[in-house]
Amino acid sequence: MSQLQIEGLHKRFGTTVALQDMTFDVRPGELFGFVGSNGAGKTTTMRIALGVLSADAGQVRLGGRPIDLALRRRIGYMPEERGLYPKMKVGAQLSYLAQLHGLSAADAADAVTRWTTRLGIDGRLQDTVDSLSLGNQQRVQLAAALVHDPELLVLDEPFSGLDPVAVDVMSTVLAEKAEQGVPVVFSSHQLELVERLCDRVGIVARGRMQACGTVDELRAGGSTQLVVHAPQAPPGWADALPGVSAADQHDDRTVLTLDAGADDQAVLAAALRTGPVHEFSRRQQPLAELFREAVAA
Repeated sequence: MSQLQIEGLHKRFGTTVALQDMTFDVRPGELFGFVGSNGAGKTTTMRIALGVLSADAGQVRLGGRPIDLALRRRIGYMPEERGLYPKMKVGAQLSYLAQLHGLSAADAADAVTRWTTRLGIDGRLQDTVDSLSLGNQQRVQLAAALVHDPELLVLDEPFSGLDPVAVDVMSTVLAEKAEQGVPVVFSSHQLELVERLCDRVGIVARGRMQACGTVDELRAGGSTQLVVHAPQAPPGWADALPGVSAADQHDDRTVLTLDAGADDQAVLAAALRTGPVHEFSRRQQPLAELFREAVAA
């Protein structure tokens, strides 16, 4: 399978700089979460990768080759906004899209049956897209991205509007494609889901890649937090401790944010001076906090 390489993309719309040296890769068999605020540059990057937009500078490669028309036919794309024909029946539409990507009519029919069954919409083949619920429209949109057995999946907010059962189905399908060696990149504002599913995460802000790596790697580059359960500690007991940049006290528990190189044992000693300490542990920052830190940098 192929690796997607995004190298030094720049894009400007008039006076607005949309991308500045956007660089990252998505490896074969990897689920890559592409996260950022609205307007950060995620969709622009995806559209350039697909050839929908042209970059002012930079390159996109798949398997070491610049992406041309032939390679685009091997990509499965799911846009954030519905990219389907609303008045066309589901089965006919999926078959048409599969054949546009090079499948024969017979192979397209087999693929439509396989993927609509897999996604639980096989009973909707004769329905028009606009008659479906938003969740089922999203499932059809995913089927359209998968029906031609792509070598790369690019998905823009694929979990938007899905109920928990549909989220589980889609998560399983994406994981299965990754297990087959397909690089999968998707954007999402559901950071808990990204943290759970993705092998690596790229955090985008102001058109740049601000941080990229596994969640553990991103945590290693962030601040250290401690949870201290000291029932007798008075309010503000940790505020003046060296290396403590923030202290958030809730009842008898305190969450401390430490500067790099701060001595956690000195913090423990200070807590013990107030009385018994029932808990002293490092807190793993969720991706949402890592995202806020990276965007604010």
